[in-house]
This record gives sequence, C-alpha cells and structure tokens, in this order.
Amino acid sequence: MKKILVVEDEDVIRDFVVINLKRAGYEVWDADCGEKALAIYDEQGGDFDVALLDIMMPGIDGFAVCKTLRAKSSTLGIIMLSAKTQEMDKVSGLMLGADDYITKPFSPSELVARVDAIYRRVSMTYSKKDAPTEIGSGPFLLNMKSRTIYKNGELIYLTQVEYQIMEMFLKNQNTALDRNAILYQIWGENYYGDDKIVDVNIRRLRMKIEEEPSNPKYILTVWGYGYKWQSPDTEQN
Repeated sequence: MKKILVVEDEDVIRDFVVINLKRAGYEVWDADCGEKALAIYDEQGGDFDVALLDIMMPGIDGFAVCKTLRAKSSTLGIIMLSAKTQEMDKVSGLMLGADDYITKPFSPSELVARVDAIYRRVSMTYSKKDAPTEIGSGPFLLNMKSRTIYKNGELIYLTQVEYQIMEMFLKNQNTALDRNAILYQIWGENYYGDDKIVDVNIRRLRMKIEEEPSNPKYILTVWGYGYKWQSPDTEQN
C-alpha cells in the first residue's frame, strides 16, 4: 500500500488533500501540526513512502519537520506545500532535503501527479535490488543495487533525487546534459513546477561531494546549457 503523511494546519486544505490522495489509492495519515506529524512518523516506525508538508504552521514549521524527517530517512519522498511564491521559500525547502514543492492553490490533478512522481522514485529503491551494477569515476563508486554512492570508501548520504542525478551523471560522464533533459529524466515530462529545482539540487549535491562547492571540479556548469560530470579518470589521462 502506498503510504503518505500529510501535514497541513488548515482543515479545509488538509481534507481536500486527504480525500484526493485516498481516491488515488494512497493510505493517508494526517496531522494538523509538526509536533503531531513527527509523533505519527515515529509511532509508525517511519513506514511512509511520501510526506507532504505545509511550510507555514504554528509551532514546528514545515522546514523543521522536513529537516528532521530527512535526517531520519534518505529515501522518504518529501514535498513542501507553500502559500507563498517567494523563491527563497522554495530554495530553503529544497536545500533542507525536500524533493519537490507545490504552490497553493493547486488542482487535484496536479497534486496527485506530483505525489505519484515522487512515489515512483521512492519505489525504485526497492525495484532495482536485483541489479547489482556498479559505476566508478575516480574516487566515486555508485552501487545501483543499493542505490548508494561512496567517495574514497565513505558513504555519501543522498536523497533519492540526488542519487538519480548522480546516476545520470555517471552514466553520461564528460557529456554536457541539458537542464531540461535532467528535469524530464528525474522529475518527468509532465512536471508542473519550476525548472530551477534542477539548479537547487545541483547546488545541494555539490555541497556533499565537492571539496570546494564554490569551485567544483566534478559537477561543472555548462553556461547557457546545463551541467557536465567531469570524470577524474579522464583528467589523469
């Protein structure tokens, strides 16, 4: 059963979300504040596929809940709900580990499409366990069975979105990738959101894998086009 945690303090919006997700086949647990949401998550042993978090809530806000949940699980799909359109809200949520964001108001079709996309990504964690394939690049070793990546033998903790971007890079080393190609590959062709989500996730990845994120040597920007993975193996030849 597809299991989702919905956290929204406005009753009307929460009921709207819960009804539409149940119709789409999800088992929904809901809370009206961050404190209750974290308690439910722990009571259920973290057994959720997706969490839908409102940003502006009394007490513990959505940002804090996102940060806490991401620390508990790298595989949980997290979507932020925001009534604001300010860029900083979107960037802040993504930098804390969210996979996507939806700006209110939104339609039932957009809601379900975005949640479905995140659920499919999370479910891939389990569906690929029979394919023990590894890809190497310099100090990096990506394991497609466990969906993990190591640098110099040390595990780098990635969200599922970050892992998918790294997998795409390592399968296309030294090849410039169009930002839109990355967007469609990772978030799907019917993605409703802002394409800046690619740039924010690249920034987050650089903070995890680069020695100097502001002066990257692995994930390079191809100005006016997109990004490229510079293979250390190629540099040494």
